[in-house]
Amino acid sequence: MGKRLDLKGLLADGRADLPKMLRLLRQAVGIESPSHSQPDVNRMAHFFAREFQLHGARVRLLPHRTAGSALLADFLAKRRQRGSSELRPEEISSRPILVLGHLDTVWDVGTLQHMPFRIEAGRAYGPGILDMKSGIVCGLWAIHMINAARIWPRAPVRFFLNSDEETGSHAFRREIEREACRARAVLVLEPAAARGALKTSRKGVGEFQITVHGRSSHAGINPEAGVNAITELARQILRIEKFSQPRRGTTLNPGVIEGGTRPNVVPEFARVRIDVRVPHLAAAQAIERKILSLEAFHPKARLEIIGSINRPPMERKMAVALWRQARQLGRQLGMDLDEAATGGGSDGNFTAALGIPTLDGLGGVGDGAHAREEHIIINELPRRAALLAGLFLTV
Repeated sequence: MGKRLDLKGLLADGRADLPKMLRLLRQAVGIESPSHSQPDVNRMAHFFAREFQLHGARVRLLPHRTAGSALLADFLAKRRQRGSSELRPEEISSRPILVLGHLDTVWDVGTLQHMPFRIEAGRAYGPGILDMKSGIVCGLWAIHMINAARIWPRAPVRFFLNSDEETGSHAFRREIEREACRARAVLVLEPAAARGALKTSRKGVGEFQITVHGRSSHAGINPEAGVNAITELARQILRIEKFSQPRRGTTLNPGVIEGGTRPNVVPEFARVRIDVRVPHLAAAQAIERKILSLEAFHPKARLEIIGSINRPPMERKMAVALWRQARQLGRQLGMDLDEAATGGGSDGNFTAALGIPTLDGLGGVGDGAHAREEHIIINELPRRAALLAGLFLTV
């Protein structure tokens, strides 16, 4: 860095700018962007594209056939001009810091009618405000702070804002992984854990579907001629339940079940969808093997099994060095940044699994993600932005 890093000064400037940050956040929350609505996610992408451009970014929208557009925004490290305090070319890394966020939310269009943006007792409420529009605003404002202070980072900063994170990142996972392989580190703008803690580990996430094909018959006249798919599926669910090891962090949840047509018909079809969470790669491999190798109890029933662990675990070893660095920076801002593990997944799972240092939970501080009471603590916005600015300048 050309100038001495003064995080307290950045924080003071951020606090003075808090009304502007809040106005930007209100506008973002006002653009509803559910994952499944391509036009609405595209509106969100165009909104943030304009904001990033206003702050000096080179912006590119990445369209997709079915999902909304992702957003790529580059802030280049500045080079030293003669007589200036900027960095020399040889002091600048060509490998960027990759900053991950997502434009989509879990809330349907129309949610704002009964869950509008509002401010109450130092908190701001609204659909998607915590997960994760406040995180994007904090990341953008970190760049604003750096530009205003004229303190140049050693590495370029590249934002990748995904459009379908809430539904599994199927559209842009490959692009995220490609960007991560070029990066020196990954910072994820997902919400903070309780009390502002940063997320240093996340469970791997998987989904499996088991379909049982039996044979129908009349339940009163000739039940013995049928093969009851629901009964077979019930036995499989009880078997799968034994795969859970909650004390070791592995859980399975049969969350959706369907089957049968009428009470007086032996059902020939039944299906269950199962959510799986695993703490590390070995557990992921073991669970996949167990589920995919299930066999039917009834000799005339047939199982059809699909699914996988689609988000690998984010293991702590990939985050701990960045967390310690963030904790040191946080102390200058009056923050005691603890670390936390979570069962939820993010796009940071993908980058950590590639061996790229990844720190998560750098976004807004609040509670109620995916719930009606979703909110952020307003006064934490400048501190999170200043922390991100510090990481951009020192990683």
